[in-house]
Amino acid sequence: MDTTPSSTRPAADAKAFKRFAEFYPFYLSEHSNRTCRRLHFAGSSLSLLCLAALVATRNPWWLLAGLLCGYGFAWVGHFVFEKNKPASFKRPLYSFMGDWVMYKDIWTGKVKL
Repeated sequence: MDTTPSSTRPAADAKAFKRFAEFYPFYLSEHSNRTCRRLHFAGSSLSLLCLAALVATRNPWWLLAGLLCGYGFAWVGHFVFEKNKPASFKRPLYSFMGDWVMYKDIWTGKVKL
């Protein structure tokens, strides 16, 4: 994985990618900071717990809590540690997909945490 801070790399246009397979390497390059990846992982894990609470309680507030956890942790990672704008601002669907592929890749050891 590229360890160059994303703020010093040339910016790629997230909208230029036609397929997710092309987008995902760019997505990973936007997550070169370890703390940012850890915050993504924590936010995604908490989101899954909120989803389980939503199913168990049928309380819709858990949906809001899950969204706040997932995006809140990720955006802190980007703005504070990665020093870039989240890809979700330009490619929300691909970014959402990238979050979960990276989450799986962290669990399987393909991406370092």
